Amino acid sequence: MTLLELFLTFFYIGLFTIGGGIVSLTLIQQTIVAKGLVSSEQFYNMVAISEATPGPFGINVATYVGFNLYGIPGGIIVSIAEVLPSIICIIIIAKFLTKFSQNPFVKGAFVFLRPITTGLILVPVVNIFALALLNVPSSVSVLTTIQGWKELFNYINIVAYGIFLFAFYKFHMHPILLIIAGALFGIIFL
Repeated sequence: MTLLELFLTFFYIGLFTIGGGIVSLTLIQQTIVAKGLVSSEQFYNMVAISEATPGPFGINVATYVGFNLYGIPGGIIVSIAEVLPSIICIIIIAKFLTKFSQNPFVKGAFVFLRPITTGLILVPVVNIFALALLNVPSSVSVLTTIQGWKELFNYINIVAYGIFLFAFYKFHMHPILLIIAGALFGIIFL
């Protein structure tokens, strides 16, 4: 994929991402993993790094993909491609929304977009959850790889997840400390 094609791909992703950066995960995954630019495991590593770094999530993923494929120029160009549709849409909406905010069609469109956005957020959440806590290779069906229930769960990750969740809620540990602890856990045990 050329840099121009990557720009157009992320422009498309930015244009059709309604609801924030997490929603873009499904589109990004379908686009770059399906085209073989990165593997599923690389994609989820990108997601983890993008989630841990400061800044908007969708832009972090776009920058990471662009940088991975084309270095610094790729990271800059793909980041611009991700945000450009939003900038254009915000300018257009700001001009016309005050006139049409009470229009029943506009209200209906926003009501319709809420469940779609929820579904788009749910897909990567389920995929990341399954990849992290289940012994399922990311590109293969559960039914073809798991012979019994004992093999299904990644017990070490489930215990770590429970410990981190407990530490977060019981001791109010700062998320940065949990991210560092999770990274150390992954280095040591995996």
